[in-house]
Amino acid sequence: MALLKRTKDRGDLRIRDNVDDLGIELAEYIAELSEASVKERGVFAIALSGGSLITLLGKLCEAPYKKTVDWAKWYIYWADERVVGKTHSDSNYKLTKDVLLSKMPVIPSHIHSINDSLSAEDAASDYEFDLRQLVKARTVAVSEVNDCPKFDLILLNMGSDGHVASLFPNHMALDEKDDWVTFITDSPEPPPERITFTFPVINSASNVAVLVTGAAKGEALHLAVDDVEPESPLIPGRMVHPTYGKLVWFVDTAAASKLEGFDFLLSDQPFA
Repeated sequence: MALLKRTKDRGDLRIRDNVDDLGIELAEYIAELSEASVKERGVFAIALSGGSLITLLGKLCEAPYKKTVDWAKWYIYWADERVVGKTHSDSNYKLTKDVLLSKMPVIPSHIHSINDSLSAEDAASDYEFDLRQLVKARTVAVSEVNDCPKFDLILLNMGSDGHVASLFPNHMALDEKDDWVTFITDSPEPPPERITFTFPVINSASNVAVLVTGAAKGEALHLAVDDVEPESPLIPGRMVHPTYGKLVWFVDTAAASKLEGFDFLLSDQPFA
Protein backbone atom coordinates (compact mmCIF):
# COMPACT_ATOMS: atom_id res chain seq x y z
CA MET A 1 0.00 0.00 0.00
CA ALA A 2 1.19 3.50 -0.87
CA LEU A 3 -0.40 6.64 0.49
CA LEU A 4 0.30 10.35 0.28
CA LYS A 5 -1.33 12.62 2.82
CA ARG A 6 -0.93 16.38 2.55
CA THR A 7 -1.30 18.14 5.86
CA LYS A 8 -2.34 21.76 6.28
CA ASP A 9 1.02 23.08 7.44
CA ARG A 10 3.11 20.06 8.50
CA GLY A 11 4.25 18.89 5.09
CA ASP A 12 3.52 15.73 3.13
CA LEU A 13 3.23 12.27 4.63
CA ARG A 14 4.39 9.38 2.44
CA ILE A 15 3.17 6.21 4.10
CA ARG A 16 4.26 2.73 3.09
CA ASP A 17 3.56 -0.72 4.48
CA ASN A 18 7.15 -1.53 5.40
CA VAL A 19 10.67 -0.14 5.54
CA ASP A 20 11.73 -1.84 2.32
CA ASP A 21 9.09 0.06 0.39
CA LEU A 22 10.08 3.22 2.24
CA GLY A 23 13.68 2.70 1.17
CA ILE A 24 12.65 2.51 -2.47
CA GLU A 25 10.49 5.63 -2.11
CA LEU A 26 13.25 7.52 -0.31
CA ALA A 27 15.89 6.60 -2.89
CA GLU A 28 13.68 7.85 -5.72
CA TYR A 29 12.95 11.07 -3.83
CA ILE A 30 16.65 11.78 -3.21
CA ALA A 31 17.64 10.94 -6.77
CA GLU A 32 15.02 13.35 -8.13
CA LEU A 33 16.16 16.16 -5.83
CA SER A 34 19.79 15.50 -6.73
CA GLU A 35 19.05 15.71 -10.44
CA ALA A 36 17.06 18.94 -10.04
CA SER A 37 19.70 20.57 -7.85
CA VAL A 38 22.60 19.65 -10.14
CA LYS A 39 20.66 20.99 -13.10
CA GLU A 40 19.89 24.26 -11.28
CA ARG A 41 23.04 24.88 -9.21
CA GLY A 42 25.63 22.42 -10.47
CA VAL A 43 25.91 20.71 -7.07
CA PHE A 44 23.80 18.78 -4.55
CA ALA A 45 24.41 19.67 -0.89
CA ILE A 46 22.94 17.08 1.46
CA ALA A 47 23.09 16.61 5.24
CA LEU A 48 22.53 13.15 6.71
CA SER A 49 21.68 11.71 10.08
CA GLY A 50 22.51 8.22 11.33
CA GLY A 51 20.71 5.09 12.42
CA SER A 52 18.12 3.27 10.34
CA LEU A 53 18.01 6.16 7.89
CA ILE A 54 21.46 5.28 6.55
CA THR A 55 20.54 1.62 6.22
CA LEU A 56 17.56 2.57 4.06
CA LEU A 57 19.76 4.75 1.89
CA GLY A 58 21.54 1.60 0.81
CA LYS A 59 18.96 1.48 -2.00
CA LEU A 60 20.92 4.32 -3.63
CA CYS A 61 23.81 1.91 -4.17
CA GLU A 62 21.62 -0.30 -6.33
CA ALA A 63 20.37 0.03 -9.89
CA PRO A 64 19.43 2.37 -11.39
CA TYR A 65 20.75 5.02 -8.99
CA LYS A 66 24.33 3.84 -8.72
CA LYS A 67 24.89 4.72 -12.37
CA THR A 68 22.35 7.49 -12.95
CA VAL A 69 23.01 9.77 -9.98
CA ASP A 70 25.77 12.35 -10.55
CA TRP A 71 27.75 11.45 -7.44
CA ALA A 72 30.64 13.77 -8.32
CA LYS A 73 28.35 16.74 -7.67
CA TRP A 74 27.37 15.64 -4.16
CA TYR A 75 28.62 17.48 -1.05
CA ILE A 76 27.86 15.56 2.12
CA TYR A 77 27.51 16.84 5.69
CA TRP A 78 25.99 15.33 8.80
CA ALA A 79 23.11 17.04 10.59
CA ASP A 80 24.45 15.51 13.78
CA GLU A 81 27.38 13.39 14.83
CA ARG A 82 28.58 11.59 17.91
CA VAL A 83 31.91 12.90 19.18
CA VAL A 84 33.78 9.63 18.86
CA GLY A 85 36.53 8.38 16.59
CA LYS A 86 35.68 7.81 12.94
CA THR A 87 36.19 4.06 13.36
CA HIS A 88 34.00 3.86 16.48
CA SER A 89 30.81 1.83 16.19
CA ASP A 90 28.76 4.85 17.36
CA SER A 91 30.06 7.10 14.59
CA ASN A 92 27.48 8.24 12.04
CA TYR A 93 30.36 8.74 9.63
CA LYS A 94 31.47 5.11 10.02
CA LEU A 95 27.94 3.82 9.46
CA THR A 96 27.55 5.99 6.37
CA LYS A 97 30.94 4.93 5.04
CA ASP A 98 30.21 1.24 5.54
CA VAL A 99 26.74 1.37 3.99
CA LEU A 100 27.09 4.09 1.36
CA LEU A 101 30.36 5.93 0.87
CA SER A 102 32.41 2.80 0.27
CA LYS A 103 30.06 1.94 -2.59
CA MET A 104 29.33 5.39 -4.07
CA PRO A 105 31.82 7.35 -6.20
CA VAL A 106 31.52 10.54 -4.15
CA ILE A 107 34.65 12.71 -4.35
CA PRO A 108 36.44 12.32 -0.98
CA SER A 109 37.03 16.07 -0.58
CA HIS A 110 33.27 16.57 -0.86
CA ILE A 111 32.67 14.51 2.30
CA HIS A 112 32.67 16.77 5.36
CA SER A 113 32.96 14.89 8.64
CA ILE A 114 33.82 16.30 12.06
CA ASN A 115 37.35 16.54 13.41
CA ASP A 116 37.22 13.65 15.87
CA SER A 117 40.37 14.74 17.69
CA LEU A 118 38.60 17.76 19.22
CA SER A 119 36.30 18.22 22.20
CA ALA A 120 32.57 18.44 21.51
CA GLU A 121 32.62 22.23 21.83
CA ASP A 122 35.62 22.67 19.56
CA ALA A 123 34.35 20.09 17.07
CA ALA A 124 31.09 22.05 16.74
CA SER A 125 32.95 25.32 16.17
CA ASP A 126 35.28 23.71 13.66
CA TYR A 127 32.37 22.10 11.77
CA GLU A 128 30.55 25.42 11.58
CA PHE A 129 33.70 27.13 10.28
CA ASP A 130 34.03 24.46 7.57
CA LEU A 131 30.38 24.91 6.63
CA ARG A 132 30.76 28.69 6.46
CA GLN A 133 33.52 28.28 3.87
CA LEU A 134 31.21 26.31 1.60
CA VAL A 135 28.44 28.86 2.06
CA LYS A 136 30.88 31.65 1.25
CA ALA A 137 31.78 29.82 -1.96
CA ARG A 138 28.04 29.17 -2.57
CA THR A 139 28.67 25.43 -2.81
CA VAL A 140 25.99 25.38 -0.14
CA ALA A 141 23.41 28.05 -0.92
CA VAL A 142 22.49 30.77 1.56
CA SER A 143 19.02 31.42 2.94
CA GLU A 144 17.03 34.34 1.57
CA VAL A 145 15.98 35.46 5.06
CA ASN A 146 19.13 34.98 7.17
CA ASP A 147 22.78 34.05 6.77
CA CYS A 148 22.14 30.34 7.36
CA PRO A 149 23.14 27.65 4.87
CA LYS A 150 20.36 26.49 2.60
CA PHE A 151 20.98 22.79 2.04
CA ASP A 152 19.32 21.20 -0.93
CA LEU A 153 18.22 18.39 1.40
CA ILE A 154 18.51 17.62 5.10
CA LEU A 155 17.60 14.05 6.06
CA LEU A 156 16.53 13.37 9.64
CA ASN A 157 15.39 10.49 11.81
CA MET A 158 12.83 11.11 14.53
CA GLY A 159 13.14 9.16 17.76
CA SER A 160 10.35 7.81 19.96
CA ASP A 161 10.83 10.84 22.24
CA GLY A 162 10.43 13.15 19.25
CA HIS A 163 14.09 14.15 18.95
CA VAL A 164 15.61 14.98 15.58
CA ALA A 165 19.33 15.24 14.80
CA SER A 166 20.75 15.53 18.35
CA LEU A 167 18.09 18.02 19.44
CA PHE A 168 16.36 16.37 22.38
CA PRO A 169 13.17 17.35 24.24
CA ASN A 170 13.57 20.11 26.84
CA HIS A 171 17.26 20.62 26.03
CA MET A 172 18.71 24.11 25.90
CA ALA A 173 20.08 23.39 22.42
CA LEU A 174 16.52 23.70 21.10
CA ASP A 175 16.67 27.44 21.76
CA GLU A 176 19.99 28.10 20.00
CA LYS A 177 19.43 30.89 17.49
CA ASP A 178 22.92 32.18 16.63
CA ASP A 179 25.16 29.17 16.07
CA TRP A 180 24.72 26.96 13.02
CA VAL A 181 26.25 24.00 14.83
CA THR A 182 26.07 23.45 18.56
CA PHE A 183 27.23 20.73 20.94
CA ILE A 184 25.83 18.75 23.83
CA THR A 185 27.62 16.73 26.47
CA ASP A 186 24.54 15.29 28.18
CA SER A 187 22.66 13.38 25.52
CA PRO A 188 19.92 11.21 27.07
CA GLU A 189 21.03 8.52 24.63
CA PRO A 190 24.62 7.28 24.49
CA PRO A 191 27.14 8.49 23.64
CA PRO A 192 26.65 11.71 25.64
CA GLU A 193 28.85 14.05 23.57
CA ARG A 194 27.50 15.14 20.18
CA ILE A 195 27.42 17.98 17.71
CA THR A 196 24.23 18.96 15.91
CA PHE A 197 22.80 21.40 13.41
CA THR A 198 20.50 23.90 15.09
CA PHE A 199 16.93 24.63 14.06
CA PRO A 200 17.81 27.83 12.16
CA VAL A 201 19.91 25.67 9.82
CA ILE A 202 17.42 22.80 9.58
CA ASN A 203 14.55 25.16 8.85
CA SER A 204 16.53 27.06 6.20
CA ALA A 205 16.86 24.00 3.96
CA SER A 206 15.16 23.78 0.58
CA ASN A 207 13.94 20.31 1.49
CA VAL A 208 13.73 18.42 4.78
CA ALA A 209 12.77 14.75 4.95
CA VAL A 210 12.08 12.96 8.23
CA LEU A 211 12.04 9.18 8.56
CA VAL A 212 9.72 7.68 11.18
CA THR A 213 9.34 3.91 11.48
CA GLY A 214 7.93 1.52 14.05
CA ALA A 215 4.94 1.55 16.38
CA ALA A 216 7.06 2.93 19.24
CA LYS A 217 7.25 6.24 17.37
CA GLY A 218 3.52 6.50 16.70
CA GLU A 219 2.77 8.92 19.53
CA ALA A 220 5.72 11.14 18.60
CA LEU A 221 4.55 11.27 14.99
CA HIS A 222 1.05 12.22 16.14
CA LEU A 223 2.49 15.07 18.23
CA ALA A 224 4.71 16.16 15.35
CA VAL A 225 2.16 16.38 12.53
CA ASP A 226 -1.43 16.27 13.77
CA ASP A 227 -3.49 19.22 15.00
CA VAL A 228 -2.89 18.74 18.71
CA GLU A 229 -4.09 20.65 21.74
CA PRO A 230 -2.03 23.70 22.80
CA GLU A 231 -1.14 21.99 26.08
CA SER A 232 0.34 19.00 24.26
CA PRO A 233 4.11 18.54 24.62
CA LEU A 234 6.15 20.51 22.08
CA ILE A 235 8.55 17.89 20.80
CA PRO A 236 11.57 18.72 18.59
CA GLY A 237 9.93 16.99 15.63
CA ARG A 238 7.18 19.58 15.76
CA MET A 239 9.80 22.32 15.50
CA VAL A 240 10.93 21.09 12.09
CA HIS A 241 9.25 23.68 9.87
CA PRO A 242 11.22 24.84 6.81
CA THR A 243 10.65 28.57 6.35
CA TYR A 244 10.50 28.46 2.56
CA GLY A 245 11.34 24.82 1.93
CA LYS A 246 9.36 21.61 1.63
CA LEU A 247 8.85 19.07 4.41
CA VAL A 248 8.20 15.38 3.75
CA TRP A 249 7.67 12.63 6.32
CA PHE A 250 8.57 9.07 5.25
CA VAL A 251 6.50 6.81 7.47
CA ASP A 252 5.59 3.14 7.73
CA THR A 253 2.09 2.04 8.70
CA ALA A 254 3.22 1.00 12.18
CA ALA A 255 4.38 4.54 12.97
CA ALA A 256 1.29 6.01 11.29
CA SER A 257 -1.12 4.03 13.48
CA LYS A 258 -1.84 6.93 15.85
CA LEU A 259 -2.33 9.59 13.21
CA GLU A 260 -5.69 11.27 12.95
CA GLY A 261 -7.55 9.61 10.09
CA PHE A 262 -5.52 6.40 10.20
CA ASP A 263 -8.77 4.42 10.28
CA PHE A 264 -9.30 5.45 6.65
CA LEU A 265 -6.35 3.24 5.77
CA LEU A 266 -8.02 0.24 7.32
CA SER A 267 -11.18 0.86 5.34
CA ASP A 268 -9.13 1.41 2.17
CA GLN A 269 -10.30 5.00 1.85
CA PRO A 270 -8.08 8.00 1.12
CA PHE A 271 -7.17 10.50 3.75
CA ALA A 272 -9.03 13.76 3.65
